[in-house]
Amino acid sequence: GDHSMGKAPYLNTLEEFKTTLGNAGGKLVVVDFTASWCGPCKHISPYIDTLAERDDIIVVKVDVDENSETAEDQGIQAMPTFYLFKDGKKIAEMKGANQQGLDKLIAENK
Repeated sequence: GDHSMGKAPYLNTLEEFKTTLGNAGGKLVVVDFTASWCGPCKHISPYIDTLAERDDIIVVKVDVDENSETAEDQGIQAMPTFYLFKDGKKIAEMKGANQQGLDKLIAENK
């Protein structure tokens, strides 16, 4: 992906989502399931983009309306929901725009 903007890229299809997980190798992948109408999502979005600048993790966003097939595949019910993946498997999850909680979760699973 193009990281020149330092923003977390949006994944538009389930295939893109699976490819991202497959290409990550042993790196931690943080997936932000978000929605344009969700206030808390907007609030935490700049922080997610900051995370995306890091080299040691991969950070992506899934808009649950634009990419409903991925949201449904992953059983997303509330936004924001953060899923952490490693080696293609989900290892942790967190609901809600809790920056400190997400920080801690990433540190524990990296």
